[in-house]
Amino acid sequence: MRASVQASPHPRSVQPTDARWDDVRVFLALHRERSLAGAGARIALDPSTLSRRLAALEESLGARLFDRTRDGLVPTAAADALLPAAEQMEAAHVRFARDASGFEREAEGVVRLSVPPGIADAFVAPGLARLRAKHPRIRLELDASVRLTDLTRREADLALRTIRPQTGELVMTRLGSSRWTPMTSKAIAARGSPVKHWEDVDWIVWGDDLAGIPPARWLARHARAATPVLKTSHIAAQVAAVREGVGVALLPLTYARVEAVAPLRCSKALEPSLAELPFNETWLVGHKALRGVPRIAAVWDFLVQELGHFDGQP
Repeated sequence: MRASVQASPHPRSVQPTDARWDDVRVFLALHRERSLAGAGARIALDPSTLSRRLAALEESLGARLFDRTRDGLVPTAAADALLPAAEQMEAAHVRFARDASGFEREAEGVVRLSVPPGIADAFVAPGLARLRAKHPRIRLELDASVRLTDLTRREADLALRTIRPQTGELVMTRLGSSRWTPMTSKAIAARGSPVKHWEDVDWIVWGDDLAGIPPARWLARHARAATPVLKTSHIAAQVAAVREGVGVALLPLTYARVEAVAPLRCSKALEPSLAELPFNETWLVGHKALRGVPRIAAVWDFLVQELGHFDGQP
């Protein structure tokens, strides 16, 4: 049972001008994450600062917003009552920022880009010099984590996704689709004989945290008897290990365009399992209202030019 609202010893009425967006942003992060650490990671504040901000907000409102427990923060009835208004204020802030962005006339300023690891390392970062040469006044903030950013809440301006979004006021374009392929180093591929059994391969596999993704499920189905030589969910580490001849990993075929890796030679006996290899789609996604803003449009066009070759052979 949630605790009742607890008033401070000296409650005061809160005027509308007292409600600052920065305080509401803190409140929303705490309500969604239910911990100081999680909320701090969401809005880039350290837990001690958040704790002080929360205490000050509760003091100004004259009510406790969260019960502190060993399992995290538990919203009180007061917090739940404030949540709808806070979310409306967040939506208004997004509209304000979106409309203000519309005043821009030249491609300049910050563009926040969310890109999956691997694509960021191998395909986006190497092309940034070309973006800067064409648009030197654009500053890019690149989030290469596995966390899905929320474009509707302006956590990013543009995102590359491997799954097509189904909700939100978003615009998107499909950059391509590449089959996950057993890849080895180019040197080994050139001299190696065709593999006859998946159990004979020195596999580089995904960590348990990504056991549910399609390539990991394919490995669990077809190479479960093999003993991995390396287990890591960091795709850049997988690519580097394959390039240096450590073992074989499932990688999108397009990596053969930018790295010294090549498809593993396989015998005809493995063709049925090869036919079951999953595909990796790449979608460029942005908020509909920001699509025409010059700096957003410039980065959009850059990504289409750099990554629009994800279909076909390497």
